[in-house]
Amino acid sequence: MKYIILVFFIAFSIDLSAQQKQFIKDDNGKFIYYKVVDSQLLSKDTLVQRAKSFINLANKKTMVQQSITDSSVLAKGTIIVDKTVLVMGHPSGEVSYNFVFEARNGKYRFWLTDLLFIPYQRDRYGNFVASTKIGTPLERTPGKLSAGAWKDIVNSAYNKIEKFGDDFKKYLATKRVEKASKNTETISTKKW
Repeated sequence: MKYIILVFFIAFSIDLSAQQKQFIKDDNGKFIYYKVVDSQLLSKDTLVQRAKSFINLANKKTMVQQSITDSSVLAKGTIIVDKTVLVMGHPSGEVSYNFVFEARNGKYRFWLTDLLFIPYQRDRYGNFVASTKIGTPLERTPGKLSAGAWKDIVNSAYNKIEKFGDDFKKYLATKRVEKASKNTETISTKKW
């Protein structure tokens, strides 16, 4: 029985260690999430329009467009990082980032950089709000006492940003037309 539990524990720990991915560093030593995607079916103008639509319509609550050119889009945004204890979870902070998108005919690339973590705390009403306006860079090396918590924050941020990147690639690959919802049905208050 002891050996079965030991084998199960070793197999589970190897599986968990293989799943943890990490950010890569750019030329300046900052964490970056960088992807180049081959897209032979779409033109440069279509890619730029879809990226602009992704920022302004699909993620208008979390992203703000900074500038747009004929082949690139720049934006700033935030991602909420959750802390989960057993079953219950709550936001532990937010990660702000700079988003850059560039397109050519046949391919595009995007990256998220300047990742800053802003911790949350509860206010007097029980809501989670930012405890400070100054962010801490994710590439910072933590002290010995907070190393485990910081590692969890970085892993959670990577998972959220990876999901954001997958959603962005799916959005650019599909043909979506965002339309304003029109209510064509009229309601009569005289008949009931």
